[in-house]
Amino acid sequence: MAFVKNLFDKNFIEYASYVIRDRAIPDLEDGLKPVQRRIMHTLFEVNDGYFQKVSFVVGRTMKYHPHGDASIYGALVNLANKEIFIEKQGNFGNKYTGDPASAGRYIECRLHPLAKEFFVTNPEITHFVPNYDGRDLEPEVYRSKLPIALLIGAEGIAVGMSTKILPYNLKEVLDAEIKCLKGESFKIYPDVSTGGLIDVSGYNDGNGKIVTRAKFDTSDEKKIIITELPVDTDAKSLLKSIDAAYKAGKIKISSVDNFTTNSCNIEIKLPRGVYSKDVVDSLYAYTDCEKSITCQMLVIKDNMPVVMTATEIIKYYAKKLVAIIKEELEFERGKLTEELHQRTLERIFVEERIYKKIEDQKTAEAVQAAVKKGFVPFKNELIRDVTDEDVEHLLQIPIRRISLFDINKNKDQVAAINARLKEIAKRLKHLTACAVEYLEGMIEKFEKLAKTAAEEKRDFVLERRTSIASFSAVDVKEVAKRNIALRYDDKGYLGTSVSGGRELLKVTPFDRIFIIRKSGLWSVCDVPEKLFVDSGMWYCNYAEKEIISKELFTVIYRDPKTRQCFIKRCRVAGWIMNRDYNFAPDGMEVLHVDTREKFKFTLHYVPKPRQKINEAEFKAQSYEEKGLKTLGVRLDSREVESIEVQSADAQGMLL
Repeated sequence: MAFVKNLFDKNFIEYASYVIRDRAIPDLEDGLKPVQRRIMHTLFEVNDGYFQKVSFVVGRTMKYHPHGDASIYGALVNLANKEIFIEKQGNFGNKYTGDPASAGRYIECRLHPLAKEFFVTNPEITHFVPNYDGRDLEPEVYRSKLPIALLIGAEGIAVGMSTKILPYNLKEVLDAEIKCLKGESFKIYPDVSTGGLIDVSGYNDGNGKIVTRAKFDTSDEKKIIITELPVDTDAKSLLKSIDAAYKAGKIKISSVDNFTTNSCNIEIKLPRGVYSKDVVDSLYAYTDCEKSITCQMLVIKDNMPVVMTATEIIKYYAKKLVAIIKEELEFERGKLTEELHQRTLERIFVEERIYKKIEDQKTAEAVQAAVKKGFVPFKNELIRDVTDEDVEHLLQIPIRRISLFDINKNKDQVAAINARLKEIAKRLKHLTACAVEYLEGMIEKFEKLAKTAAEEKRDFVLERRTSIASFSAVDVKEVAKRNIALRYDDKGYLGTSVSGGRELLKVTPFDRIFIIRKSGLWSVCDVPEKLFVDSGMWYCNYAEKEIISKELFTVIYRDPKTRQCFIKRCRVAGWIMNRDYNFAPDGMEVLHVDTREKFKFTLHYVPKPRQKINEAEFKAQSYEEKGLKTLGVRLDSREVESIEVQSADAQGMLL
């Protein structure tokens, strides 16, 4: 058993770690989940400027992703619909209507021209690891220059944790990063392409809750037009929620027409006597026109799941961008320095006729030595010492190239390299300014793309689409109208589904009711569909403290053993739901319950020999109000046969 337990513990930990790190949660470094990263890597591999069949890309990605084509296809379609990394051709679904994408063999995609502006694909900077079968290499993570996790958002459920990151506006994220680099304050909020309204008062910088609403056009009071969708909602699911609310009697509408295509247009017509102002709150309360979304920015940072805020991610990427630019400049400087060395070697090799010194050499070692010796007088002109690889490079120069060597062209190349090296040295001293310049350049490029997309009628917009507003979620309890009959029949059943019987109250599904049974037990419960409470129930009313606390309950009960009667007057100040309480002590027989401040009642005594008085009248107001848990006051020492109360039926909720 110990072996089996250890085996299960080990396997579970490995499985949980795999799901968290390699499937469900995006990596902070590039903002991508593994399947998305593998799709991008495949697109970089097959990128030739032409559109490729999605099914082809999916098939190529399968050699990196071990979970089948369905998950790859879904992730590719979702990534393409972000309109940032992938250009698409064909039906990739409709985010407004909720229609799915066509099969992979019918649609095409290609890498976006600016995709390389986001990711550093240079293998000298990006670390590559073997794929799942060891036959190929794939990037462990890309070095991303921009906070992709914020730009595309993420949602995933792992073992014991989950992430929900809403997408942000591209231009606003870049502007926030620029402000961060300049040391200025900034705030950013989610923005989705379907528009709608959001209240971010409880958002807590990415780890709280937003309330999102559809945007209505109510200019015609007999018609409501939904022009923008809430976050994470499409027209199909919205219509389904409206239909369900209508069938349940929650909203009053005449008809619904869906004209949604490339923008939301749902027309709700209202029946006679109903106006838009009467229905708006009900739409928010009972349909997906209003939703609350809980967010949590859980990402993988340094191989560990970490909860971060949007501000922290922006600051992290601002610092990271500076580091990447520095690495790229240093890498370029290294390449240019090497190229400058080679140009200098070639010039000296040809100009000083060092190649002539190898004509009389008999062995390869002698040739190497002769070439190196020829460069000794020019050591001060060289950037570094001459290596065997340098000599091999020089010996491979064709004779034709040596004879046609252009010294002026060489000098121009050297001058250009030196100029670029000076510029790099200058930029390395002002890395923050370089990072700001890069971000501003990206904004200009995306603005040009947005302009082109508008001309071609493609869905790529830089401006914010989701409006930030201040509102509170509509409480369905406040919107619900008391129009359901609560009935009580002769068999002792109480509820909204009871047929026949007497109607006691008009209720909503969210009401609670206070009832006193025949036995004197009282309790508070939700409005029942059908509940047996016994015949002869004394009292039923809304269980609202402002109502019940004002009621003065007068309970008259009898001891079955002595047949003596007692009176108790008290109020109810609080309760626990669905718990039974008793006005009278255990075993007592409740004869009457009343809520009037003043009333008279008559006790009829058990007839006995030589008993002259067989009845007596009492006034309830003659007895003091006491606590709920106190015992009653004895009315008389004589045995009581029955009680008669004057005008009991005239009292409000007495049954």
